[in-house]
Amino acid sequence: MKKVLLAVLGTLTLGLANVSFAGPDHMCKPISDDALRVIDTEKSVVVQTADGPVTITRVMTECAKNKGWLQPLVPVPGITPVAEIEVIEAISNPEIMLVDMRTQEWYIERTIPGAINIPYTEMAMRMEEFGCTKNDGKYNCDNAKVVLGFCNGPVCPQSPTGMKAIIREGFPAENIMYYRGGMLDWDALGLTTMQGDL
Repeated sequence: MKKVLLAVLGTLTLGLANVSFAGPDHMCKPISDDALRVIDTEKSVVVQTADGPVTITRVMTECAKNKGWLQPLVPVPGITPVAEIEVIEAISNPEIMLVDMRTQEWYIERTIPGAINIPYTEMAMRMEEFGCTKNDGKYNCDNAKVVLGFCNGPVCPQSPTGMKAIIREGFPAENIMYYRGGMLDWDALGLTTMQGDL
């Protein structure tokens, strides 16, 4: 998997080799020279190209959502990655819980219509809301709902962390859908948002 990711990053680097981030026409200008995490704790990744090694790094830009790190498309085997069309369909589907797993201040500011807020730090403590029952200290999730979770976008670890927490408690990964694009992609596409309601 890492080899595939590195190959993709290498291709991306070649495509961006002649792009200047300092020009006045670029919309996402760097606002800091501080190196951000790229993958997990790594602040740089070296990829091999036909022209030799290239180092991939990240810096905070005007368009950046947060200082997280790149999240995998599938945080845990069994989770289904989804995009905007599936999120739009889920809003009206009573069989799917659309869960904004960001902390409350993010949710209150704005969220995807129809989303409820269960912060990632509370996911494992609120298993009953997902249709699980607790017997003898263990959760039975045979009648678990489908949860479609999101947070701030591709570098936000909040929803993957919340998903891993409920899976550890017995929630089936197959009942989780992950919108990795999160609010960053939702906003970039100009899709409707609303203030969160507690």
